[in-house]
Amino acid sequence: MGRVNVLADTLKIISNAERRGKRQVLIRPSSKLTLNFLKVMQKHGYIDDFLRIDDHRSGKILVNLLGRLNKCRAVSPRYDLKIDQFEKWIANLLPSRQFGVIVLTTSHGILDHHQALKKKTGGKILGFFY
Repeated sequence: MGRVNVLADTLKIISNAERRGKRQVLIRPSSKLTLNFLKVMQKHGYIDDFLRIDDHRSGKILVNLLGRLNKCRAVSPRYDLKIDQFEKWIANLLPSRQFGVIVLTTSHGILDHHQALKKKTGGKILGFFY
């Protein structure tokens, strides 16, 4: 039986490993969406580097953790988010306006909410982390 939400499983695995104090975590299966989400996390400094391992199946990802991550979750269902609704969702999902990131999928690709505001585009919420 297949997995229902690969991104939610990935973020839960990372969160649990971070809570246990692990330095590395192996995630399987991998997907393009998961890799792009991890790139956003890496850009903001919440995880170190990661490596995609091709095993001629669905692939694996080896993620090096930094110990900075408090919570990361996927939002399901993927709600539509318009530009005028950003403040409401930031207040609902993040503990403070100073830190934390909401990740969106937009017509410009997978962006965080800061980039989406600069490009003046909405999208669907994938998840958040802080």
